[in-house]
Amino acid sequence: MPLLSFDSLAHQLPTPWKSSVVGQIGSSRIKVLRMDEQAYEQESHDYNEGLLVISGCLHLNIAGQTVKVQSGEMYLVEAGVAHSVLAGSHGTLMIIDA
Repeated sequence: MPLLSFDSLAHQLPTPWKSSVVGQIGSSRIKVLRMDEQAYEQESHDYNEGLLVISGCLHLNIAGQTVKVQSGEMYLVEAGVAHSVLAGSHGTLMIIDA
């Protein structure tokens, strides 16, 4: 597998909040996206999702609670849990999902 620079890949993406698959390990996809301070609507999935902040900060709303995820930290959203991104989130996000 090639060396991946998630910040570089995110900056090359034409649109914020549109992820791009950069690899796969087993059944898990590795995606990258660029956050741009805008909120992102609530969603839920039928699979677990790992949200790893590469740079910047992610502000999540999980069941009415605000969770701040800093650079170098990952939040694991369990399957079926509704979550949204609050305004002010910025930087590069790596997503791991199955």
